[in-house]
Amino acid sequence: MEAEKTRTQRRAVPWLLLALWIGVLAVAAPFAGKLADVQRDRVTDYLPANADSTQVAELQDRLPGGETTQLVLVYQRDGGLTPADRATADRQVDRIAGEHKLTETPQGIPSKDGTTLMYPVNTNEPGDDEDLRNEFVDDVREVARSADGLSVEVGGPGAVTRDSQKVYESLDGPLLYTTVAVVAVLLIIIYRSPILWLIPLMVAGMADYLSMGVAYGLNQAFDISISGAGTGIMTILVFGAGTDYALLIVSRYREELRRIERPYDAMKAALRGCGPAVIASSGTVGAGLLCLLAADLNSNRGMGPLGAVGVLCALIAMLTLLPAILVLVGRRVFWPIIPAFGSTPKERRSLFSAMGSSAGRRPVAVLVAGAVALGALALGTLNLPADLKQEDSFVDRPESISAMLTLADAYPESSGQPITIMTPADRADATLEAVNTTDGVASARLGRTGDGWTEVSVTAAAPPQSDAETRTIKDLREKLDGSYVGGASAQQIDLEKTNARDQKVVVPLVLLFVLLILIALLRSLVAPLMLVAAVVAVWGASLGIGGLVFESVFGFEGTDPALGLLSFVFLVALGVDYGIFLMHRMREESLNGAEPTEAALTALRTTGGVIASAGLVLAATFAVLMNMGLVSLVELGFVIAIGVLLDTFLVRTYLVTSASVALGRKVWWPGQMSKPAAAPEPEVREPERV
Repeated sequence: MEAEKTRTQRRAVPWLLLALWIGVLAVAAPFAGKLADVQRDRVTDYLPANADSTQVAELQDRLPGGETTQLVLVYQRDGGLTPADRATADRQVDRIAGEHKLTETPQGIPSKDGTTLMYPVNTNEPGDDEDLRNEFVDDVREVARSADGLSVEVGGPGAVTRDSQKVYESLDGPLLYTTVAVVAVLLIIIYRSPILWLIPLMVAGMADYLSMGVAYGLNQAFDISISGAGTGIMTILVFGAGTDYALLIVSRYREELRRIERPYDAMKAALRGCGPAVIASSGTVGAGLLCLLAADLNSNRGMGPLGAVGVLCALIAMLTLLPAILVLVGRRVFWPIIPAFGSTPKERRSLFSAMGSSAGRRPVAVLVAGAVALGALALGTLNLPADLKQEDSFVDRPESISAMLTLADAYPESSGQPITIMTPADRADATLEAVNTTDGVASARLGRTGDGWTEVSVTAAAPPQSDAETRTIKDLREKLDGSYVGGASAQQIDLEKTNARDQKVVVPLVLLFVLLILIALLRSLVAPLMLVAAVVAVWGASLGIGGLVFESVFGFEGTDPALGLLSFVFLVALGVDYGIFLMHRMREESLNGAEPTEAALTALRTTGGVIASAGLVLAATFAVLMNMGLVSLVELGFVIAIGVLLDTFLVRTYLVTSASVALGRKVWWPGQMSKPAAAPEPEVREPERV
């Protein structure tokens, strides 16, 4: 009876799991298709939740006509504008005013040297409709065209927002296709099989589709912010982390197929062996990402749940759908190197055996040398460029940024980027007077009034995001009690300030949750502290390498203010993954009676190849971000990719193994495994009878 029940399970369970996934994906499909509709990449979707600049943006939305789209048309000729140039400018501006409802008639402002003419063009006709705002910017650019040596550029906050959105729009297709291609190539190299690589890739694709449906549901139920960067990171985590879990499961499954005859039973044994490590690994990543909910920056806070959803969907898929398909296909999926029942793999001295041997011979020397190397690399953080300015935020300079730089050169006496103040309507005149008497203000005027608030548009005397303009904004905030100071430059100030605050709050939370998960899994204090210290060292070294190459190699003029926090969360959470794989196997070997040194070296020998493969896949998926058009994404992708490689080939293989060998049983303190094994009791023999 029991044997019949087991045979029924072997046949039914994989098919049931496959049918269940088909049903789940059918339910998720309509929601996954709607995710792009709720993706928002406006400035307000990235701003700090309670900052002045956020309040200004929200109050502007409540004014008559809703949100204003602000553009600046910049006409320039190096030798000086001609009458024909001015006629062309007037004609184009008149056409724009005739086709769109502008808030005011555009007035041309010539530069002192006569080479440049700018026209502020503002409308609130699209209101809060993002598609209509984009159409307005595109229409203006279609009308404002260069001709006969006359340069025409469309800039202003609305144009910058549109150019940013174009970058995020480009993430959807190229990011996914590039990620899939990179993972496919690496899996073919790793598995050396024409069939096996397809299964983890296909399962990851289904997990990604499911994550899109779940993300849409979270947005509708809890108003979770969906941004281009967030969905891009979610896709990368599904394929990167999901493929890592698949590599571990498939490796253990191959191992069990040599011991166990039936694939179903071999898979059960494989999941019993590596399942706890995979679950703990995903739990660590998920907990670390959810700590971002404590962030005040909208973009950071929204990225946490999206990343956690991606990891959770990848985990569920790899623990259910992947095993089901592998069992249904059977041993032949490993062709041409099929693990036969009862066979023994060829004994070969692997790279990781050699690395383990060197770490085992002189563990303290290896540990010290590695720590010194990481510390030296971390010194590169002192060379990180200053915070990234808006004008330097694109890899390839778009038209909006080019227009901003043209205005800065042609109008050095005033900023071409307005500062916006929202003040109570009954204090509008007093506010205007206070603004005009503030150092650094070139001009100010009252704008729209509504809902108890009045808009004040301020032109600073200094260029945008310069130290002088920053001082002016801070002075205005101190001087104008009860009013809010916003605009593009004020938003940048708030982003930098809030990122610094978020780092102080989120970093300790990540460390705490990761440490608690490791303690629960490894039942030790020393091993978790060792792993956490290792990943923190990797983070510092990775940022240090970024400091050495961002400006000198990539030519970046600044560092994204969120880089430190986001790279910390990802590197700590993902880096601990590999530590869990290694230490869990080490614990398993110790429980089976191996001495500490033997357990450490066996764990490295058996998991080193899997960890290396997983690290390469994860690093490659994050490196895909380096092909995107925003400096912030390129910097994040570079730091995480470098960090994962350092963690994979230096920290896990050499440093953690060396530390484990050097500490011996103490690595498991204060657990039972930290105590010496009890000596076997001497056998008591009865005296022979004479």
